[in-house]
Amino acid sequence: MKPVTWTTPSKKGQLTCHIGALLVVAMWGGSFVATKVLTEHGLGPVEIYIYRFVLAYILVLISCHKKLLAHNWRDELLFLTCGLCGSSIYFIAENTAVTYTRVSDVSMITTLSPLLTTFLIAALYKSERPGIWFYIGSAIAFLGVGCIIFKDGFTAQVEGGPDSLSATIGDMLALGAAFSWAIYSVVLRKLNATYSAQFITRKTFFYGLITAIPFWIISKEPISPPEVFLEPDVIGNLLFLGVMCSMVSYIIWAGVMGRLGAITTNNYLYIQPIFTMIIAAVIPSLHDPITILGCFGCLLIVGGLWLGDYMSGKAPSGH
Repeated sequence: MKPVTWTTPSKKGQLTCHIGALLVVAMWGGSFVATKVLTEHGLGPVEIYIYRFVLAYILVLISCHKKLLAHNWRDELLFLTCGLCGSSIYFIAENTAVTYTRVSDVSMITTLSPLLTTFLIAALYKSERPGIWFYIGSAIAFLGVGCIIFKDGFTAQVEGGPDSLSATIGDMLALGAAFSWAIYSVVLRKLNATYSAQFITRKTFFYGLITAIPFWIISKEPISPPEVFLEPDVIGNLLFLGVMCSMVSYIIWAGVMGRLGAITTNNYLYIQPIFTMIIAAVIPSLHDPITILGCFGCLLIVGGLWLGDYMSGKAPSGH
């Protein structure tokens, strides 16, 4: 594998990167619903993660298998961190969260990761501190996220939804996932300068699976009976999660981040709740309807992202 040197993409290349990021967050928005459907068929959070990433790892290994180890042990430890923070901890926390609360709420809270990523990068790299318009746009987008979270009003429970205690547990797990993804994004930024997107993805999946084993042992989740995997809903959602949301999405995401940067790329995660809200609304069993406040939140998210990106591009101190 040859070292990778990222260059500033042309306008056409930038457009391709933005489209790629949008497609990824669309698939990730649907992944919350797919995970919820699998839990309703009796699969456990860790079990879903294992099946999903075993499939994804095998597929990535087929196309990227010539080089097994990183250039040095320090990079190997960074890949271990990616596997832990960007795979096992993140997805197990997220998968568990959707068993406690609604999928749209989990999707909203995990969108905290762009802000957390920005703060971490600004603290570590003084030369990459974003300008004031980025924070203004992010604040508007985050206000939109809040509108979607409280789209049912401020009642403790909606009909068919989780009780307040379950919702709180789910929210805390989602918040932990957001912190985990922010750490992954910062580490990924460093690895992107040296390794290909396929190699990074394969190593992340490998260490994610290794570090998930203790979680599976501690959780004592039973293995689902074989007949469960004959159900079309189970097979279809596992393939969607393993192929599209894992293998394809991670490769695109790593490549886009290497060209647009961690801050700009992670900002697209604000759009993820919009896709989750729309997909969840068409499945009656999830009890997650679209409301006027939710639609207003969507407008704030899109408007905030556009404002931050447009004005940062015009300002001399933009990232």
